[in-house]
Amino acid sequence: MIARLGGAALVGFTRTLVGARAQWRVAPPGGQCIYFANHTSHLDTVAIWSALTPQQRARVRPVAARDYWDKPGLRGWLSGAVLRAILIDRNRETTDADPLAPVREALDQGDSLILFPEGTRSNERLPQAFKGGLFRLATECPHVELVPVYLDTLHRSLPKGALLPLPLPLYCNVNFGAPLARIGDEPRETFLERARAAVEAMA
Repeated sequence: MIARLGGAALVGFTRTLVGARAQWRVAPPGGQCIYFANHTSHLDTVAIWSALTPQQRARVRPVAARDYWDKPGLRGWLSGAVLRAILIDRNRETTDADPLAPVREALDQGDSLILFPEGTRSNERLPQAFKGGLFRLATECPHVELVPVYLDTLHRSLPKGALLPLPLPLYCNVNFGAPLARIGDEPRETFLERARAAVEAMA
């Protein structure tokens, strides 16, 4: 009950602060999805999460950096109790550890994901080169829809390095595109560039 109330409060706060208005270019997929997006702000995760319907939010889990979200207090409570985030260790102690293991487990359980393939935030309006995790998940989970997402103003509302949102009279459109088609035997770099271009096309 507390988590549901916290989720409702987070949705209301995010929509008041930055808008987080969903803009679907096609009808939303009905099944399991990986929503992959550009990453310019710590608000990106909650903006996408808040733009989804309650039914979609119930089955979606953000993939987030443990070093930022696994903190005592409000941040840790939001990532754990409300967002149910999958926390990834960006600085692994052992080179043979697989950071995608908990992500695969969530997909195996039927959850959808929110993923930022750039791997870190950028000050740029357009996404930078994608890292290989999205390709691995797309290859291993062909039944999961790959939905590109573009966030259009959060690079200005809470840019990298800022501690508080800037008071901008803007709304963040969360643009959801058509699911990315699979192409058999597509090389890794070709797939990643095509996925990045699908996000950029909605800018």
